[in-house]
Amino acid sequence: MTANDRAFQGAAERGGNDQIKRLLKSYGLRTSLIRLKVIDALLKAADENRRLGVRGVHSQLLGLDIPLSFLSVREVLKRLCSEGVVTLNPDKSYSLHHQAVALLNSEE
Repeated sequence: MTANDRAFQGAAERGGNDQIKRLLKSYGLRTSLIRLKVIDALLKAADENRRLGVRGVHSQLLGLDIPLSFLSVREVLKRLCSEGVVTLNPDKSYSLHHQAVALLNSEE
């Protein structure tokens, strides 16, 4: 299990929304339902050793009966990337940036 996986697993196990809210605040971002849900989807995917692109995140949210448009999910991921919270990987999947992982690890 990598440090990235441990951070994701730890955040998911300890009331991920509080962890995610603190993470967003540390990056100077407001908390919004869509940001919480998108980051939570990435955390859960990492915990299950899966990688998600925009379509994967969108599908996961729809599966949870969270009716967000594909465009909304894409825009949130782009914004999280531009702020340095999330990284776009070469395979077009998204993951939490290593600095965000370090912040999650420091809260353990």
